[in-house]
Amino acid sequence: MSVEPEPQAPGSRWPVPPRGGWTADDLDQLPDLPPHTELIDGSLIFVSPQTFFHQRAVDFFNWRLGAAVPPGLLVLREFTIDIDWQNRPEPDVVVCHSKVILDHEQTRIPGESVLLAIEVVSKESRSRDRETKPQKYARAKIQNYWRVENNGAGEAIVHVFKLDQDTGAYVGAGIFHNTMKVSAPFPVDLDLTTIMPRPDFTDDL
Repeated sequence: MSVEPEPQAPGSRWPVPPRGGWTADDLDQLPDLPPHTELIDGSLIFVSPQTFFHQRAVDFFNWRLGAAVPPGLLVLREFTIDIDWQNRPEPDVVVCHSKVILDHEQTRIPGESVLLAIEVVSKESRSRDRETKPQKYARAKIQNYWRVENNGAGEAIVHVFKLDQDTGAYVGAGIFHNTMKVSAPFPVDLDLTTIMPRPDFTDDL
């Protein structure tokens, strides 16, 4: 059962956490939260405005994986997953078992149903995407984790990790720059150079 939040201080803009922190259930009940709010270790994480690169990269993996996904699996964009009662992160893209979607009003899926979590790194999310979230995803036994980064010139670098069954931690399985060909969680062959428009794209605006 969720703990009732403490009263907000006069003029306070954001919810004041209860003793012990927020829970996964609170994320659906708190009013007026910003879009894509996550729960990490009982704390609400508010997402900063996203860059053009971030939007393009999330769209790319959502559509390209969605076009190749086999029956029985589903690709979801920006959908929260339950890790435990104090952790409900929202990967940028996930691949999960389609049977876990039970109704149209559903707001989350269990972490154990996820086969792949993808995070597109932003300046404000670097430590979470490189350190905190991979630990959470590994604990939930998500077999595959991809971290997508901008090399500074608008070109995507994808770091691929697989869950080591002996240690329960992720191990590197490849770093991809221009093209990406992997077999898990299902075979895909991706042209990463198409994530961003050509350099002179502003001429067409």
